[in-house]
Parts: sequence; structure tokens; C-alpha cells
Amino acid sequence: MNSEKTKITDGTEMKIMSGIVRTYRADKSGGRKMYYSANYSSPVGDIVLASDETHIVGLWAKGQKYFGDTVSAEMTENETLPIMLQAKAWLDDYFTGRKPSIDSLPLAPIGNEFRQCVWQLLKEISYGETTTYGELAKKAAVRMKKEKMSARAVGGAVGRNPISIIIPCHRVVGANGSLTGFSGGIDMKIWLLEHEGTDMNGFFIPKRGTAI
Repeated sequence: MNSEKTKITDGTEMKIMSGIVRTYRADKSGGRKMYYSANYSSPVGDIVLASDETHIVGLWAKGQKYFGDTVSAEMTENETLPIMLQAKAWLDDYFTGRKPSIDSLPLAPIGNEFRQCVWQLLKEISYGETTTYGELAKKAAVRMKKEKMSARAVGGAVGRNPISIIIPCHRVVGANGSLTGFSGGIDMKIWLLEHEGTDMNGFFIPKRGTAI
């Protein structure tokens, strides 16, 4: 008869049965949620997609900063999950020069209220346009009904965006034109902006610091 042990730590339930370990993430209702991954080859490098089966919850370039940090559970690879095929088709459109709508994909980035607010503001930056961390901070303060918001705190939320490219954190630049703050790296940020037809005049690669 198979023996089974259950361990719960920080909302993560781990069942150990017959030597097989399966990890789930408990949702707010106490249920178990599984996560899936898929691979995508792009002009900016290999990409990993993450899904909760019905939504995209992550998109990271392999090796980028904060890779997979918002998905605390083990992911099972599934290249043919319908939501993965939908996301891959979106990326195909994007990398061939089309401008697919963000709203055409069901997205569910995992994060607190503040980060969700910032990520929603990122989704509102149009193709070919950029904004600054300071401007985002002003908008976030209004959305969250605060007197003011720190540009540095907003920069932290932008950098932790778990769905790169689709949620366009690469469209945020320093107030002085500094191309900084993108977890995928400066080269990738420049490539994406140029691909989208952004006017790059006045932008520069910082020698030191972040200059948000």
C-alpha cells in the first residue's frame, strides 16, 4: 500500500507518495493549483512561458534576472496546452512586426496590489511610446489614492514584472533618457524598442547606476 505524506509551507502543499514529489500552490480558497511551462525560440533568445492552465502567469528570457520568481511551485512542461499555443501565436505576431493586443491574451501575473497596479499601467503604454518611472509613480499614486508614490518603488515593481515583452516594462526609461531597469538586459530592451519603431533619439546606455 502506498504511503503519502503532506507538507505545507507558505501556502505550498507538497505531497510525497511512492517517491514522487508533486508541488502545488494553494489558492485563497484552499485549493491546489498546478503550473505549466513551455519554451519559445525568439530573436532575443530562448523564452520560457508559464501558465496556470487558463492564464499566462510568466514569460522570462532564459537567464534573466528574477527568472520564475513569482511562481513558487514546480512547473510541468506542456508545449501543447491551448493557452500556451495562444501565447506562442501572439509572440509569432509580435516578432514578425505586427502589433497584437495585450488584451487578446488572458494574463494573470502574480503579485501584491501595488505591483498589480504598476503592471496594469505598463499595459497601457502603446507600441512605439515610452514613459518614465516618475510618470508611472504619479499615475500609480492616483490609482491607489495616495498623496504620492516613490519612483524608486515603482522601478522595483517594473523590474519584477513577471510577463516580459507582453506586459511592456521595456517601454519605461529614466527621466534623463537612460535605458535602465530592464531585467532582460539593456541589449534586449534596445532591440524591443527598435523593433516597435520607437524614436530612440535622446536615449542612452547608462555607465553606472540606474538613474530612474
